[in-house]
Amino acid sequence: MSKSPLHILVANPRGFCAGVQRAIEIVEVALERFGRPVYVRHEIVHNRFVVEELEEKGAIFVDELDEVPEGVPVVFSAHGVPKSVPVEAERRNLFYVDATCPLVSKVHREAERHHKLGRHIIMIGHAGHPEVIGTLGQLPEGSITLVEAPADVEHLEVDNNGPLAYITQTTLSIEDTAEMVEALQKRYPHIEGPKKEDICYATTNRQEAVKAFAERCDRMLVIGAPNSSNSLRLVEVSERYGCPGQLVQRSADLDWDWLSGATTIGVTAGASAPEVLVEEVLNALTDHFDVTIEEIKTSREDVTFKLPASLYMAISA
Repeated sequence: MSKSPLHILVANPRGFCAGVQRAIEIVEVALERFGRPVYVRHEIVHNRFVVEELEEKGAIFVDELDEVPEGVPVVFSAHGVPKSVPVEAERRNLFYVDATCPLVSKVHREAERHHKLGRHIIMIGHAGHPEVIGTLGQLPEGSITLVEAPADVEHLEVDNNGPLAYITQTTLSIEDTAEMVEALQKRYPHIEGPKKEDICYATTNRQEAVKAFAERCDRMLVIGAPNSSNSLRLVEVSERYGCPGQLVQRSADLDWDWLSGATTIGVTAGASAPEVLVEEVLNALTDHFDVTIEEIKTSREDVTFKLPASLYMAISA
């Protein structure tokens, strides 16, 4: 029986960003340097495949520091942590390595700068996301007000005349964030923004890549985890540009009925999804269809981040 033809447009850039690559490498180097086990507070990045691979190598993932025994190293996830976490680690004399993405750390430093200048901070982000929890935890409670939608701006109870600033989560939709910023600037014309936008380069590049070919596609497959903010945003961007999108973690999640009738589909991957999962999905599609593949390159990424110096320090006794 002959296969139906299917043209696949594959986004470039896609998948791992520099912050994710750095965080994974931190855990791997810690395992090589200190041996098994290395504890990791929360998922190092939002991808079960990555987490399970690191577990096989000897990483143990926990929710809180009280699950970490004495005398073993602990790594903090790429999303960032409240200041109370390293304080608690130091109180317990735990050796820790902070794998927070440097672009998330940039937002933390912005928040501290605004706070020192006496500004109340409004953060655009998603409640409950680890990055948001970490950012809110950089300053005393009440210093930052979180908003998730333009309607939240309308109901803010913040002094219109007081000094204000805004910051954002790094993995948001570019369009949604612009709408939020516009609403804030309309209500608070004097509000200060970041010197350089907070949405990270990888989030921006992956969204721009989807925009570049979404209108050519009947369906868009986004490879990523359901708790990955940047992956979910890629689905939203695709649908905003007229192409139905679906998030899949790997090939076993492919909905063949949903793909039925499509002649051109797009494939991309969130910033915490490894390339091996992209290849797995493409192989599954090749098994079911007569496939031709076209890569759509929209930008070049050459960003790298150094590993933290603390990774090479001796474990405290």
